[in-house]
Amino acid sequence: MKGTFIGEFEELVLLSIAILEDNAYGVAIKEEIKKKAKRNPSIGALHSAFKRLEEKGFIKSHLGEQTPERGGRRKLYYSLTNAGIKALNRSRDLRNSMWDAIPQLILSPKK
Repeated sequence: MKGTFIGEFEELVLLSIAILEDNAYGVAIKEEIKKKAKRNPSIGALHSAFKRLEEKGFIKSHLGEQTPERGGRRKLYYSLTNAGIKALNRSRDLRNSMWDAIPQLILSPKK
């Protein structure tokens, strides 16, 4: 397994896969990121992230069934591995602990 840290975009991809569950494939993941994060990643950027996340052992992929509406082509679906779930939990815990460490006065709007 390569590296155990995830960047912001990789985190968005992992979160989208978790949200979509059994319907997590390229276009659906792209749309989820667009809807929730208000970002419009390119398919190329997504495929690069998928490759990195698979190399790290955070996701796995499998081919779906052939469908007539796709001209017999199969979708490539993604799912989180246990390592991917742990990476997301580590990321959330780190962010929460850092947010909790900020003195409240700092985040109060100035008058």
